[in-house]
Amino acid sequence: MASTILYKTVIMLILIGVGVICAKTKLISEASNKDLSKFVLQVVNPVVIFMSYQTKYRKELVKNLLLTFVISAAVLGAVILLSYGFVRKKQGRETEIERFSSVYSNCGFMGIPLVDAIYHEEGVFYLTAFITVFNLIVWTHGVILISGKKDFKQVVKVFYSPTIIAIFLGLITFFVQIKLPSALADSLGFIKEINTPMAMIVSGVTIAGTNIPKMLKNYRIYYVCLLKLLVIPVIIAVPLVLLGGIEEKVRMTILIASAAPPAAMCTLLSIRYGRNSVYASEIFTSGTILSVVTLPLVVKATEYLTKIL
Repeated sequence: MASTILYKTVIMLILIGVGVICAKTKLISEASNKDLSKFVLQVVNPVVIFMSYQTKYRKELVKNLLLTFVISAAVLGAVILLSYGFVRKKQGRETEIERFSSVYSNCGFMGIPLVDAIYHEEGVFYLTAFITVFNLIVWTHGVILISGKKDFKQVVKVFYSPTIIAIFLGLITFFVQIKLPSALADSLGFIKEINTPMAMIVSGVTIAGTNIPKMLKNYRIYYVCLLKLLVIPVIIAVPLVLLGGIEEKVRMTILIASAAPPAAMCTLLSIRYGRNSVYASEIFTSGTILSVVTLPLVVKATEYLTKIL
């Protein structure tokens, strides 16, 4: 499993490198990258999610999906509490950005390609539960954390997002067992296949705009990345391994989603609410690069814990 993750993350790193080259050679501008990012988030990701529900109804799938909802909520709640313990408020420190980055992952951009590569449609099927819980919490706690004010109107907007609509429609087609016509299913299948390369190239273009030398000198970034990519995921792995009745696909899907690099959304929210968006972008860049090493390590550690506990 760990070797598979390493292989897939190396492929993603190469694709990210393609994105960096495209940015440096001006093939993709910053404005174009924003449009590509929207296309991935609002079209490609929802298609991948919807197509994961185009599968035969099985009771075990429903059971595992509901279990993933419950565990995802518990995991994200626990991670929020851990972030307040590990990232203490201090004068001159970007506490809110660091806490946000240590809690919220790129579970869509990085999570979907990885889970799809390892567990295919069934893995993405379970991942939709994590993504649903993630969206509900990030648009409440996450927005409040970065903005410094309560804005519960954002919660309502979550239910109109393409991702949630795709999950809702997907659930209907799954439970009613509505199968798409072959031509439509094949067309959406082609869109589904571009998810990984497009997501990684967009990440690469974003990384290319970061001041790498300056970023490498900020040791606080390493601390936040260490928390997000290794410490917190390993802490989460222990109870997940100890709890009985959890299938490996469910457990590993939640872990991969949790151990994915810091969410790019932190940068977007920081821009919107006047926070230090450069620092948020630096954490995102560092976390994305380091995750190539840390994701296989987290999986390997979980496999080891499964054997000894």
